[in-house]
Amino acid sequence: MTHDHPRPFGRLLSAMVTPFTTDGSLDVDGAARLATWLVDEQGHDALVISGTGGESPTTTDAEKETLLRVVVEAVGDRARIVAGVGTNNTAHTVELARAAEKAGAHGLLVVTPYYNKPPQAGLIRHFTTVADAVGLPVMLYDIPHRSGVPIATETLVRLAEHPTIVAVKDAKGDLAGSADVLRRTDLAYYSGEDAAILPLLSIGAVGVVGTSTHFIGPQTKAMIEAYERGDTAGALALHRQLLPLFTGIFRTQGTILVKAGLRALGLPAGPVRSPLVDATEAETNQLLEDAAAAGLHLGTN
Repeated sequence: MTHDHPRPFGRLLSAMVTPFTTDGSLDVDGAARLATWLVDEQGHDALVISGTGGESPTTTDAEKETLLRVVVEAVGDRARIVAGVGTNNTAHTVELARAAEKAGAHGLLVVTPYYNKPPQAGLIRHFTTVADAVGLPVMLYDIPHRSGVPIATETLVRLAEHPTIVAVKDAKGDLAGSADVLRRTDLAYYSGEDAAILPLLSIGAVGVVGTSTHFIGPQTKAMIEAYERGDTAGALALHRQLLPLFTGIFRTQGTILVKAGLRALGLPAGPVRSPLVDATEAETNQLLEDAAAAGLHLGTN
């Protein structure tokens, strides 16, 4: 299947964290403010709402819908809003996908069903059932270290034939496998690991769905654009500059440190929900050091 656009969601995306109030409820105004900052100040082409980074395992379906509507209203006229709808239950994922479409999402992120370890035939049926249920473009999320199951190369090639399955968020860490899919399909590849953006660009990827990119959006986009125009030395220099934060954001679970960094900047974030735990003072200080090593000032240390 030939898809219309080589970059269906642009170049720079983050899996936006979900701001909560101090009592742990959804911070609706904060979500609108954070989305606006990411798009207008950090240069995002699109935002993923209710990805793992948005604490989707611990938000309710109603909260997901409210959050999506708020972000679409805030920035949907100038950024693509992609709703994370993946669960390990096909019927529930279809419900979430239909709700996201009604709420104004521009696309869907659908993760491999986790924990129940379906075979590849089950993955094909899951992803195609969800894609068939709505009219939105779909980005598959291939992250075996979280889901327990990789989307095999042959499965990705089969899924690429579906008219609305247009992209992959790739966190598999298998460059040769990804290169093979890119050779055999026109799926748009987005790095799901911040430190892997440049290597993936070299085999044909188009962008990132990032975590540290909450803070280094313009620099990350500049790296992608430098690579695209043939300035590989410039792209490599930016990659090396940003590497301390690309990797430092994952010293503990990424959402924990993104929220710590946002709090340091005075931006909406709030606490994380259990079973996550908020960053310790030592973890926050280490994040500020990692950011400084990448040329970024995140607040007073």
